[in-house]
Amino acid sequence: MGNGGDTPPRGFAAGAGGWSARHPWAAVGIWVLFVVLAVGLGSVTGRQDVQQGEQLKGETHTAARILEDAGIEEPAGETVLIQAKDGSTRATDAGFRAAVADVIEAVEATGQVTDVASPYDTNTISRDGRSALVRFAIRGDADTAGERVGPVLKAVEDVQKDHTSLRIEEIGGASIQKQYSDAFGEDFRKAEYSAVPVALGILLIAFGALVAALLPVALALTAVMATMGLMAVVSHLQPMSDTANSVMLLVGMAVGVDYCLFYLRREREERAAGRDAGAALRIAAATSGRAVVVSGVTVCVAMAGMLFTGIAEFEAMGLASLMVVAVAMIGSVTVLPALLSLLGERVEKGRIPFLGRRDGRAESRFWKAVLRRVLARPVLSVVVAAGALLAVAAPALGMRTSELTLDQEFSDSLPVVQTYNRVNEAFPGGSGPARVVVEAEDITAPQVRRALEEFKEQAVASGASHGPVGVRLYEARNVAVVSVPLVGGSDLDKAGESLRKLRDEVRPATLGRVDGVRAPITGQVAGSHDFNDQLVGSVVPVFAFVVVLAFLLMLLSFRSLSIAIASILLNLLSVGAAYGILVTVFQHGWGASLVGADGVGAIVTWLPLFLFVILFGLSMDYHVFVVSRIREARLRGLGTKEAIQHGVITTAGVVTSAAVIMVAVFAIFGTLSMQSMKQMGVGLAAAVLIDATVIRGVLLPAVMSLLGERTWYLPAWLRRLPDLTHDTPPRQEAVPPAPRTGERLKV
Repeated sequence: MGNGGDTPPRGFAAGAGGWSARHPWAAVGIWVLFVVLAVGLGSVTGRQDVQQGEQLKGETHTAARILEDAGIEEPAGETVLIQAKDGSTRATDAGFRAAVADVIEAVEATGQVTDVASPYDTNTISRDGRSALVRFAIRGDADTAGERVGPVLKAVEDVQKDHTSLRIEEIGGASIQKQYSDAFGEDFRKAEYSAVPVALGILLIAFGALVAALLPVALALTAVMATMGLMAVVSHLQPMSDTANSVMLLVGMAVGVDYCLFYLRREREERAAGRDAGAALRIAAATSGRAVVVSGVTVCVAMAGMLFTGIAEFEAMGLASLMVVAVAMIGSVTVLPALLSLLGERVEKGRIPFLGRRDGRAESRFWKAVLRRVLARPVLSVVVAAGALLAVAAPALGMRTSELTLDQEFSDSLPVVQTYNRVNEAFPGGSGPARVVVEAEDITAPQVRRALEEFKEQAVASGASHGPVGVRLYEARNVAVVSVPLVGGSDLDKAGESLRKLRDEVRPATLGRVDGVRAPITGQVAGSHDFNDQLVGSVVPVFAFVVVLAFLLMLLSFRSLSIAIASILLNLLSVGAAYGILVTVFQHGWGASLVGADGVGAIVTWLPLFLFVILFGLSMDYHVFVVSRIREARLRGLGTKEAIQHGVITTAGVVTSAAVIMVAVFAIFGTLSMQSMKQMGVGLAAAVLIDATVIRGVLLPAVMSLLGERTWYLPAWLRRLPDLTHDTPPRQEAVPPAPRTGERLKV
């Protein structure tokens, strides 16, 4: 492990950094051209979003495909609840009937609705006779119905003013969509936009200079912009979504800033140590640049794990995240060296008063003191730190996952939630029934008609529904849609049991006996059920893919079996601790009031797998950076213990800054009103904080200290594997006079 002397550094990062520093204007021009072209292509092609029917496989997908192939576009259904406020008024009273008539007249007058149905015709009157439902549909595409429902909501509000003794409220897919958009669309945008000033503020403190702080933010933003354009292009092969866009922005800002931060701090550190400008850039490219590439590839591999779920939304998030990480990684090792070469000492412009010069050489007294104790008692440190994290992770063994109902997701922050609860209380089947999409060779055939009638009767007789069960025939297309209000309503467990009865008992005994008939069952409850089944089925392949590929990357990048195994185990421990915190806060309610999460009682179904993939990728940022610095010190001749001390202490400042940025950005999403976003933000922020402190500051050095020289162990039978270390140290040139301010760096 000796010095490479005059041997030039190997590897993509070193080569790219050297070329960019020698040809800075070309490198910057290529990057700008790439960003402009990506944005332009995205604008021209437009983005294709995931369609509702393409979200899942299984019956939900089959039902959507039947309707699409038949050219049937089901409009968004809406319901107006008319309910007596006192116990004396009944739906049969004249005043109540007048209110129903006024609602029907008002919504029809908007010109935005169709298929208006009176409760007196459809028998949608509650058992106690105090509530009734007027049902109708919003004209046009269901996906954009929220944009057209405004006049209808206004018409219902006006009727309510004329009938103060009654409660008249609207609920449905379109009205929920509109209220959600109005209440939280701006909330999301503010959260996304605030990520930039938060990151910039932390970087100003870290670097003490405006120009140095702006570089990582500018590169992260351009990487995000380019990826948005690429997402639009790629969406014609893999549809994207707004959720994927938000996740991409989160991940892109986090890793983009981090990668530039690692690179820039190392270059400043080398210049502060007396290297000339060219040598500082070469060393930064061969060391931090390589760590960025290894980390970026590992994160990309982790994000690719989402492609194994088979769920369109997850595939979109995985592909978008993968792309932004790749773009940010390439930008960090190409355009950043070029900008540093062009700026020279001007990178220190805009100094912040009272912060002093942050040159990258300052050692953290806190972490130096912690590390001294860790290395003095490594066994005790491992026992205490690992024991504490295992205790934090223990509640995850009792994790309960569930699709959050509307009231769980939004609490009482939206008026529609209260309407949702009232409808479910008065009509146990809820306002969103199961839908059976029946396809036959001849939908009007006597045996098919008879089977439909039998299905309606047995759906009620089996206890799966209290009715009324409605049938809509599309004779020209040989399709029928049967609406079945499920017993259980908003209680997803009970509604799930009702769905099981329909699928496993009622359908086989009726529609299943007719040759040539397909009858997949869809709807909100069915969609949740299919989503859960598909998600559970994808857990093992996703976990296996991410863990195995990350292990191989660590093995090839550090040529050490010990480091590869330790990397996986430490990452799993930090993910487990994050799970434990989520369960403690959101399921058991300890400290839930601090984040506005009272009464949730469950973890949203998709979050554990999502967090695993994201955290396993992001935690490699710090791990690769710290271990790379330790290995570099070991290659320069230090003993393992001294290399550990040097590597951890010299990276403590940059890892802390990077972690604070990530925690701050993720914590912003923990402040949103949606409980699923709170859970995601808290989980990500907690995991990154644990990873950057307990894992990298205590467990990693303690484990490496215990291993000693075995840290670098690689069995003989594995030495034939490809060598991706590229760790020949760069030349150590004599230190020339410092360049004049504004002088371009020459490499």
